Amino acid sequence: MHTLLRSVWREPRPTPGPPRVWWDWALVGAFALIGVVEAVSRPLADPVLSAAVTVGLTPVLLHRRSRPLAAIAVAFGLSAALTVVLGREFPEQGAMAYLLLLPFALLRWGSGRDAVLGTALMLGKVGLSAALGHLPPADALAGALVLALAVALGAAVRYRSRARSRELDQVKLLERERLARDLHDTVAHHVSAMAIRAQAGIALAPTDPTAAVEALRVIDAEAARALDEMRGMVRILRRERPDLAPGAGLADLDRLASRTRPVVEVEVVGDADDLPAPVGAAVYRLAQEAVTNARRHARHATRIDVRVEVGATAVRLRVHDDGATRPAGPPGYGLTGMIERADLLGGTCEAGPDAGRGWTVTAVLPTTAAAV
Repeated sequence: MHTLLRSVWREPRPTPGPPRVWWDWALVGAFALIGVVEAVSRPLADPVLSAAVTVGLTPVLLHRRSRPLAAIAVAFGLSAALTVVLGREFPEQGAMAYLLLLPFALLRWGSGRDAVLGTALMLGKVGLSAALGHLPPADALAGALVLALAVALGAAVRYRSRARSRELDQVKLLERERLARDLHDTVAHHVSAMAIRAQAGIALAPTDPTAAVEALRVIDAEAARALDEMRGMVRILRRERPDLAPGAGLADLDRLASRTRPVVEVEVVGDADDLPAPVGAAVYRLAQEAVTNARRHARHATRIDVRVEVGATAVRLRVHDDGATRPAGPPGYGLTGMIERADLLGGTCEAGPDAGRGWTVTAVLPTTAAAV
């Protein structure tokens, strides 16, 4: 138990919570209005004080994500103090149910230390009311259970978010592993070409010195290309962004074409002969993943268009299906991998529903990605 408590105490805060937005202010205004209306319409022991406290505490909601422990301390500390001073249970307004957002936020956005101290403060408030006789034991137990439910819900959302983050990290690591395997294939290809040319030059040197010189020129060119790609990889690895090249490229895009429903049409515009191998591989894999997703998720789709435009500085990929429009949601693992691969090469990848019908994936990769 001691080990568990120490582990919880040392739990860091999650990544910074979402910034304050307009509906946070709307929430504060709504609960303030409800508190005033309730104080006017219900018989309360001290309606003015009750309304003042209810409205005065609503701003703590604005800080529930950034400073959850402070929000708990202010709200429940003030309630406990007023309970002692007034000699009766406080708060007495139902509008103050908004305080349940605080224990949820405490476990969702607070550190382990915040969670332990904040939970102790909340249970201390309930225990104080019960000890002073302001709350019957049954009501005190019910209040503690409601707080526990809010805490449990916040913890569940917190750890579900963490689990998803880990799963996404695994997808990114898998994509990086694939890129590393592709790099091995590319370097092995260059080295094999150099070895073959070297053997040919050695064999021809006694009878044809010019052939040996030509072999050396080819070896020099292959070595320069291999070194360029290796330098690009090392630079990216130093930035924790592994790179590189492929077993399949633009020449293999025709593999994706299909005459079965939905029909897949592939079009490549521009000269792809001098395209760096890592870029060609990335375009192929992005197109492959986009077509696979369209086949899997595009309901009633009859056609999938894959179009690649090779320019002087960038390659543009567009994959569009004519399936029923589906709403955009959080990116799945396939799309996350696509975005990661494009980002590794210094490009971008986006996906979303069209205004009319269908879904479109677009990617832009610089043609100089291999030498980044």
